[in-house]
Order: sequence, then C-alpha cells, then structure tokens
Amino acid sequence: MDDYILEMRSITKTFPGVKALEDVTLAVRRGEIHAICGENGAGKSTLMKVLSGVYPAGSYDGEIVYDGEPVRFGGIRDSEHVGIVIIHQELALVPYLSIAENIFLGNERTGRGGLIDWNRANSDADELLRQVGLRERSVTPVGQLGVGKQQLVEIAKALSKNVKLLILDEPTAALNDNDSAHLLNLLRDLRERGITCIMISHKLNEITAIADRVTVIRDGRTVETLELAAGEVTQERIIRGMVGRDLESYYPDRESHPGEEVLRVEDWTVWHPTQERKVVDGASFSVRAGEVVGIAGLMGAGRTELAMSIFGRSYGRNIDGRVFMHGKQIKSRNVAEAIDNGIAYATEDRKKYGLNLIEDIRRNVSAAALGKLSRRGWVNGNEETKVAEESRRSMNIKAPTVMSVVGKLSGGNQQKVVLSKWLYTDPDVLILDEPTRGIDVGAKYEIYTIINRLVAAGKAVVVISSELPELLGICDRIYTLSAGRITGEVPVRSAGGGATQENLMELMTQDKEQAA
Repeated sequence: MDDYILEMRSITKTFPGVKALEDVTLAVRRGEIHAICGENGAGKSTLMKVLSGVYPAGSYDGEIVYDGEPVRFGGIRDSEHVGIVIIHQELALVPYLSIAENIFLGNERTGRGGLIDWNRANSDADELLRQVGLRERSVTPVGQLGVGKQQLVEIAKALSKNVKLLILDEPTAALNDNDSAHLLNLLRDLRERGITCIMISHKLNEITAIADRVTVIRDGRTVETLELAAGEVTQERIIRGMVGRDLESYYPDRESHPGEEVLRVEDWTVWHPTQERKVVDGASFSVRAGEVVGIAGLMGAGRTELAMSIFGRSYGRNIDGRVFMHGKQIKSRNVAEAIDNGIAYATEDRKKYGLNLIEDIRRNVSAAALGKLSRRGWVNGNEETKVAEESRRSMNIKAPTVMSVVGKLSGGNQQKVVLSKWLYTDPDVLILDEPTRGIDVGAKYEIYTIINRLVAAGKAVVVISSELPELLGICDRIYTLSAGRITGEVPVRSAGGGATQENLMELMTQDKEQAA
C-alpha cells in the first residue's frame, strides 16, 4: 500500500458568488515531489491555502489527513507546528532586516531571560544558508539579495521550522534560468533528505523534469493524477487536462502584413537614476502598423529601462535621443503626454505598477483614460461600468461582475485587466513587458490571440519577453539587446533563414566591443 503523507478528501471551498473548489481530492506520497497544474483561477492556490490553514477549518467542507491523522488547522501556525510550510509566490520577507532576522522572525532563538541570542541565531542561520547553497552572511540585509536568493532564504526559513511537507507556489516564476536550475536541484536534494514537496507551477518543462507525479485541476475540480516517473507523460497531455482540449499550437496562426512605420526611436540613451552608468546606450529601432516586434535580452540588458524611458520618461535620467510617431518627432515628457501621443506601456510588474489591487475591475479599466468618461470634472459612472463590461466580455475576464476586486482575480485575469486599461486609451503603439509572466498556457494563448487581434486592426505592438520560444512564436522581427545596446535585428520568418534561439542568444551575449 502506498505511504501517503497527505490526503485531502472532497475539499469544497466557496466564496461569495464563486465556488473555488468542488469535491477536490489530492493524495501525496511521502518523500515525493508532487506538482499541481491548472489554469489561472482553477483553484490551485486556494487548495494550498486550505491545507496550510490560511483558510481555517470550518471555512471549507471536506477532510484533511496528514501523517495518518485527521487534522483541523485554525491558522498557519497550526500547520507549521506539524511541519507543513507554504512559500507563497509573493515572498514574505522584510527587506530591511537581515537574513537571520527573517529566517527566525516569529521563531526567535532566545537565551537567558528570554532575550534573543544573536550569536546562536546567526550561527544557526549560517548553517541553514549552507544547506540551501547560499554563500551570503546571515547578517546581510535581505533587500540586497536578488529574487532567486530571496527564494532560497524562504526555503532556509522553512527548514528552520523542521519542515516535513514544503509547499511552493510558482517558485520559479520570477527567476532567470540559472536561478531556476539551482532551485530545482535544491528540491531534488530535499527529496533525497525525505522532505516531501508540493509544487505549483505553470512551467511544464520544469514539472516534467522534476516531479514524480502531477495532479491536474480544472475549474475547481480534480481532473486526474499522472505518474511522471515512467517518462510517459508529455506536456501536451498535461495541457489537455488543464484546458479540457488540445491546443493545436502554442501560438495562434497570424498572417503578417506590416504597413507604414508607426514608431521610430533613434539613438536613445538613458542613464541609471542613481548610478553613473548608462542602462540604454544609443538604441534605435522601429515598428510598423500591423506588426509585432520583439525585444530580447538577458536580465539586466536594459529591456524594461528602454520601454519605461520611452513611455513618458518614467525611468532614468539624462535621457537623450529622438522618438517619432508616424514620421513626426514627438516629446513625451511624462506619462500623460506619452498616452496623448498614442503610446501605451503594460508593465512587467502588474501588481506593483499595473493595477490598483484594492479597486474593482471597473475603476482599473478606466484609470488611464478618465478624460474620455468625464465631463466638467465628473466621471460618468454608467459609462465607466459599460466600458468595463465590454472589456470583461471581449477579453474573457473570468469574474462575476466588473465590481469584483482586482486583487482577488487570478494572474491571467489580472493581466487581461491591465491590457483592457491600456487598450481603452486607444494607442497606436502598445508596448507589452513580459505579458505572459506567471500565467498558464491557456491564458497565454488568449493573450496571443488578443495581440493578433490588435495587429489585424492596424496597431503596432512591441513585446519584451524572457522566453525566446514565445518571441519566435508571435513576432515578425526581433531586436536583441545586450548591455543597453541594440546588437541585432533578425526577421522571424525569412527565405534565407529566420531567427533561432541560437542566433538570438549569440546576439544577446555580445559584449560592448562586439556590439559596437
């Protein structure tokens, strides 16, 4: 008989107007890496919040059996007490405190008289950092670490609580390839040490590489649990379970018929806001109507800095260069002027810069173009609701009403709200920065379809992405960026051979001398 560390039986969780989970069953074997897959809004994170006590016993129906015993957690401390630790996608670290202070926050190492024993705390933290492969000293402020290293601090924090079952929600969503590989190797090490891991992820290539089994959830219900160890489960099989159908292609077909030049940027240079260095160095590029242009570059190449500085100089200082719209030079000294000139920018960080998470869909959709809805300084609420409702339908935003709070939507639906906001400004050029980060394959396909719809209507679209297959799948041309400089322009489809991941990576890794 299989040795299960966890069984969740007939879990049902309802929010006002929405049944998030319905009769969900999950069984996790001791010492395995168990992946959970599903589209945004399928109920994955809700299920894990039920397990960890974020949603306490009594707020849901069903039974949880952990380590052979029925359990009822009244809060997250109860689950941590028995060795269940959850690491959320938004890391719960205090940037101004040291690594050691973060690891033992709420679980302090005390000495005589109840005072904190800092020598013991730092020594214990150093040992935990060694276990997760971090060389930083325990007294280093967490804010000085990159996202990948902060993720490792969270795992060290879990190890300090004698974790038996570790839950990771999208652990590699914001990590580069090297940090992701290090984290996956660490999970393999934890499995060897007997620690069971549950991993929620949209990155199917990582799941098929590391997981022992995968449970697929769709629309709040368990679809199936697949054995990956035999190597017989494909990404296509998982996708079929997630979306309920076969995706004929990851990228929808589109005919390319570029028209006149819409945006041209010449010799664009941007200096770092606080440091004496250029983050964008003499960049020039163009995009035409009905065209999708990609910008590829490694982390730190200057992609986001280039986009934000063009969009109303919202990043950097000592900005120099020229921007032309429809052949006429423009000056966008702030975001309002950029919008008036027909430029829109959807940020890579939708939670921090793209949305007001405590407001509803209606207010978010209208936020960038209130002038279109106002008269004598007053916003027409009926028109605002009508516009938001049209966006909800056309963008297939999954929410009961436009009065739904954006912060409670799934990542994919939040991204659709961001796009709706900028599309309502009716831009000629839409710059999309990592538009599919942290969303599932079904929602990605919908985003790609929206992009195709825009270019078919004559809009010009610029896509910044860390995923080269994505750029190759949706773009007409790709510019490569390295150390702030444009190092190449490659057509995606060409009679003489178009862009490939190999030739793009070669251009993306050129040093300054080669780029010059």
